Amino acid sequence: MMLCPRSLILDRVLKSAVTFPYRKFSMSQISQQGNVPDMAEVRNKLREIVGGSTNWQDHQQVLAERAALSQYLAQSQDQLPTKRMKDSMIEAQLPLGSQPALREKYLNSHNSVRFGRILEDLDCLGVLICYSHTWNKELKRSPLSIVTALVDKIDMRKNIIYPDCDIKFTGHVTWVGKTSIEATMHMSQYQDGVYTDVLDATFVMVARDPENKRAAFVNPLKPEGPEEEAIFQQGEVNKTRRVELSTASLLKVAPTAEERTLVHDQFLSTLDTRRVSFHGRILPPNSVWMEDVKLKGLEICHPEERNIFNRIFGGFLMRKAYELGRANACAFAGCRPTVVAVDDILFSKPVEIGSLLLLSSQVCYTEGMYVQVRVHSEVLDPLTRQHNTTNVFHFTFRLEKDVPAVVPQSYGEAMLYLDGKRHFDGTMRNHC
Repeated sequence: MMLCPRSLILDRVLKSAVTFPYRKFSMSQISQQGNVPDMAEVRNKLREIVGGSTNWQDHQQVLAERAALSQYLAQSQDQLPTKRMKDSMIEAQLPLGSQPALREKYLNSHNSVRFGRILEDLDCLGVLICYSHTWNKELKRSPLSIVTALVDKIDMRKNIIYPDCDIKFTGHVTWVGKTSIEATMHMSQYQDGVYTDVLDATFVMVARDPENKRAAFVNPLKPEGPEEEAIFQQGEVNKTRRVELSTASLLKVAPTAEERTLVHDQFLSTLDTRRVSFHGRILPPNSVWMEDVKLKGLEICHPEERNIFNRIFGGFLMRKAYELGRANACAFAGCRPTVVAVDDILFSKPVEIGSLLLLSSQVCYTEGMYVQVRVHSEVLDPLTRQHNTTNVFHFTFRLEKDVPAVVPQSYGEAMLYLDGKRHFDGTMRNHC
């Protein structure tokens, strides 16, 4: 498979990192045995950095202790020492091959790995990478609350992840703003004596004060050499692209002339030619109404799924959204879907413990053997009955056969259709 320019840059980000001294953890030895840390140790290290408690009843005390760390926040980015890319280098493992007892948690019914669990691990590792970049060795606890703001892109290089082979994660910081950090990660799996590429992921994290109420400054990043400079410049390109996509959102501006023509032609194709009326709508051959390809779910957010800041863990939200989206694609197509890409996952608001989380999945675009699924999540306050959007997820799946076209009936559905097409076209450009 030929890679596009953006994918080539992403490839260089982590392939070039072999010259970096990958460490078990940059702040201190994360593994007591001196081996590459596993994901359980990654989570424990995060709790240690923040000072989080393993006991839910203690969360108010932890909040009070963290509030006192505000005195250590920098008043400007200039007050913070510049860091290098190698300072945030982390390698971690998921020992599915060498620890059979771990497999049950990651195994799905098709004898493959649950991709939703991988999303959880990537989220944890991305946060740890950012803490490694911002770590002040003079302090026992970090005054920063680093949370996931956006999953920019996850590109799959391999269709199947084996449940009985060890997995390796590597990653480091690739771009830094004043209060935001881009972390790029690579996942590979050990099979037949070699590690094979599985996926590349780019997450954007934001730093906030100890109480997670306002933005906080992070250490600047200084590239070393032309290769690192190219990586950093790609981070600038990514930022510009995100701003442009946000500006061109269909929630803000009208569709392009080409998109308007597409929607109108699609509308005309659904008119009953036997009736001279805009109200007579028929379904074209080999197609389904968008209204008929939805799937919904409800999650009660228990303390078990909290993160180190006592909000619902972002990786848990991604896992639940992915599993619902995949189930929707499977029910729609009648065959097993394979994830191709995850992109543009926006974390708008945190989800509090005790919330009612409503997930709504919609097949919004299809083309050949591909399905684009959008999952919208919102929190319902059962007392006030108010709804607040927390996340929007976008997944691209490949099926084992061609699938019917989805046809919108309303203007709102037409906008979902165009938004799905935009995400699908972006994914295909990256995979060429």
